Amino acid sequence: MIKQLLIAVTISLFATTLTLAKEEKTRAADNQQAKAEIDQFINELIKENGFTRATLDLWFEGAEANMTILKRIHRPAEASLAWHQYRKIFIQQERIDLGIVFWNKHLETLTRAEETYGVPAELIVGLIGVETKYGRIKGKLDVFNALYTLSFYFPRRSKFFRSELKAFLILAREQQWTAGKIKGSYAGAMGYGQFMPSSYRMYAVDFDGDGFINLLDNPVDAIGSVANYIKVHGWKTGESIVHRAYVKGNAYQALMQKGLKPKKTVADFIQAGVTIDDDLNPTDKALLIDLKQKEMTEYWLGKHNFYVISRYNPRKLYTMAVIQLSELIGAQYRAKEGL
Repeated sequence: MIKQLLIAVTISLFATTLTLAKEEKTRAADNQQAKAEIDQFINELIKENGFTRATLDLWFEGAEANMTILKRIHRPAEASLAWHQYRKIFIQQERIDLGIVFWNKHLETLTRAEETYGVPAELIVGLIGVETKYGRIKGKLDVFNALYTLSFYFPRRSKFFRSELKAFLILAREQQWTAGKIKGSYAGAMGYGQFMPSSYRMYAVDFDGDGFINLLDNPVDAIGSVANYIKVHGWKTGESIVHRAYVKGNAYQALMQKGLKPKKTVADFIQAGVTIDDDLNPTDKALLIDLKQKEMTEYWLGKHNFYVISRYNPRKLYTMAVIQLSELIGAQYRAKEGL
């Protein structure tokens, strides 16, 4: 019996050794390929964007793949959580209360942003609330290293993240950032509104007029920039966002879609047995959104402005969390202020 056990242990150890050796060989091959791609990327930055090798060495020296980031990017919360679980992360009275405090503290800035861009103050507050809890959770990871990891060790989206890494380095040059000092999310998003580097360069605005755009520490610039982002992506001032819907039969299932840009009309949904709480224009484009609760599925019709909000993060649970947090903040803010 003991002899058989020793043989089994020996076989197990041998198999484990082979597995580890195989993994080590694969990792070495991956590192070799990554090194070649990094060298090519650096050469392109020097040739096409006017960087010096000395400057890039300051950033790339000592950079290494962060395995924790790779694990997180493979398991985003929305992919694994039902709506009733996801909703609890963001829809809490504490976050609503903090949103009201943020609104009162930055009332003049939010009013000006709403007047300038036509985006409701409550939506701006809701977005910043979901993204960073009003600046309290902006991320503690080195943004450069996060983008470096995803650019060269996450092949499925390497093209996107290399584009963002390039934008980050150009932005760092413009902002005179120091290597290792800029912190953010595991995906490379930064500041109050969690802008990716390309969005920072394209949509950020100097809303306080001090001649410098700062989304990392300046809530005034962040408020204006979030509003500008939503406006540029097609926000229609005064139009609704979502409407509660109810389904009957199975015909509606043929109208469910993968993307979040509305493709069918309200009339199409009504003909498929969908009823809506509100009176909507039958020719308006909409999409049917299904949200898994504990014991049932609830449905909503999302209109154009739903899609606009989703351009911030193209996931239906995220978009609904922003909408519902915004609505609750808006209702409680107006009630407290007697508006």
